[in-house]
Amino acid sequence: MIVLLVMALLGAPLFVVLAGAAALGFYHQETSLTVLGVELYRLVDTPILLALPLFTFAGYLLGEGNTSQRLVRLIRALMGWMPGGLAIVAFCTCAFFTAFTGASGATIVALGALLYPALKQAGYPERFSLGLVTTSGSLGLLLPPSLPLILYAIIAQQLPQGSTVSIEAMFKAGLLPALVMIVLLSIYGYWVTRQHHVPLQSFSWQELKGAAIEAKWEIPLPLFVLGGIYSGIFAVSEAAAVTALYVTIMTVLIHREISLKQLVQIMRESMVMVGAILLILAVAMAFTNWLIEAEVPTQLFDVVKQYVDSKWTFLLLLNLFLLILGCFLDIFSALVIMVPLLLPIAVGYGIDPIHLGIIFLANMELGYCTPPVGMNLMIASYRFKKSMTELYHTTIPFLLVLMVAVLIITYWPWLSLALL
Repeated sequence: MIVLLVMALLGAPLFVVLAGAAALGFYHQETSLTVLGVELYRLVDTPILLALPLFTFAGYLLGEGNTSQRLVRLIRALMGWMPGGLAIVAFCTCAFFTAFTGASGATIVALGALLYPALKQAGYPERFSLGLVTTSGSLGLLLPPSLPLILYAIIAQQLPQGSTVSIEAMFKAGLLPALVMIVLLSIYGYWVTRQHHVPLQSFSWQELKGAAIEAKWEIPLPLFVLGGIYSGIFAVSEAAAVTALYVTIMTVLIHREISLKQLVQIMRESMVMVGAILLILAVAMAFTNWLIEAEVPTQLFDVVKQYVDSKWTFLLLLNLFLLILGCFLDIFSALVIMVPLLLPIAVGYGIDPIHLGIIFLANMELGYCTPPVGMNLMIASYRFKKSMTELYHTTIPFLLVLMVAVLIITYWPWLSLALL
């Protein structure tokens, strides 16, 4: 185990560390190491896993085309006339874009070039504009078809306590919490608008009509995911297939923004990412199997229970732990490592596993923007040529608002469970 810890600190790939830990654990229990191969096959034999590569491919296509520009124009025509309207436009567009691309950094790169100068030109302060585009990149992680929602459901299903967690349930559970975050940030944007007397944009039916016509192929996208799944027309994997096919036709044949040569390249890049996630997930499932056999979560719960009696105290400590974790680990690594440990403990305190997933991902959103090494901070620093110190100061007000949202989501489980 010491060797594995040293390997991890030296930058060894996560799948190597997890596979090594699982192998050592099974060897210590005198269990045949063929169980690792069995876990790999069990992952391949999971039908619901088809949604992961299909949604990832669709997200990559949307990120490479001009979808972001059409979305910004449409939502700005709809909401730009309201007090704080452009800020609300930024929050909504970033959330939608991140939900489909599954990458907070891609949202900052794709939408930052549009929103950052637009906000400054509209009269918003420099620091507010920079902080907004930096923190909004992760807003869509709770909205379907976000990859972290899918991944949490797959991991939770491997545990006895999470057998009832489905991708459809996670998609529904994330809607209201995501709305709470966007509403609170919009209220803050409205307050800034009033404080700095930002002039309002006039509403134009002609502009709205033109924007709607330009984005007419993007508008049906949520219908495939939300309408198709919740109406029972599509299963999740079927909705993913339809979405991938629709986005391919839209970007390659209709808008002609992506050539066939680029399509092959995008397909390769997206599947490289999926392959990395699946490899980590496979060895993580083997590691989880060993944790269950060794009763590690049960022993860990007994230790925690000695010091923390209250469910509400545990939730507060959980938020603090996840916030710190999000500063140092990317969301996919955090999911595969920590969910098998935290889920049994949380259920022991009477926390619904679906609610736990929303709490987990909401904290990871904050972790993307939290100093010292939040991923959004580094991407925004490179994208906008700003120092990390400057970005720290610009994101603090947004982080405080999001922390309030996380506390509401944590202590009001109805938000996560009402639509189930």
